[in-house]
Amino acid sequence: MRNNNLTSLRKKLARESALLLYTSQEKEFKQAKLKAADALGARILPSNLEIAFELDRIADEYEGQQRQGHLVQMRKEALKIMDSLKNFNPKLVGSLWRGTVHRNSDIDIVVFSSDPRLVVDQIRKSRFRIVKTEHICKTIKDEVEESFHIYLDLSSNAEAEIVVRDLEKINQKYMCEIYGDTIEGLSFARLENLLKEEPTRRFLPTRIKV
Repeated sequence: MRNNNLTSLRKKLARESALLLYTSQEKEFKQAKLKAADALGARILPSNLEIAFELDRIADEYEGQQRQGHLVQMRKEALKIMDSLKNFNPKLVGSLWRGTVHRNSDIDIVVFSSDPRLVVDQIRKSRFRIVKTEHICKTIKDEVEESFHIYLDLSSNAEAEIVVRDLEKINQKYMCEIYGDTIEGLSFARLENLLKEEPTRRFLPTRIKV
């Protein structure tokens, strides 16, 4: 009985966390789960994967068949941005790469350059609207990594975040904090081909069924 109660509580916590993310009350998984636990008076926290399951279900419930069309449209928008940044080896990552976007998702692209200003200049030449830029430091495996982030507002009202990493990091692999696999992403060529052949394909670990 205790195990059943614990499972039920974890599911409620994951659902509440997912709702906070879906309604944009929180942007980060960590903050969403802490807020959900506080609201439900719980001392345990759901995993990122459990929250991802619930977020996917909520998106299906609210968006239905429109969700697939939204995914394709956003991938087409990402392709346009990546086309303008071809010289910086762009990769599509995040939920748009995964294929798990919902109505509040943004476009996440990683590029590589020894000078972020070159990326900013190219974006401006391509007439995309930059609303904000910032340097962010993050500790990964006890090492502090700095990246430059460029935020765009698109004509479709969608948002995009371009992360500029040092050129020396181009072959470095990063682990996904949600699914636990390597973040492969999609290059411009792979995304272009995907949109022709299988535009709604998902990229999730084979053991994971969301």
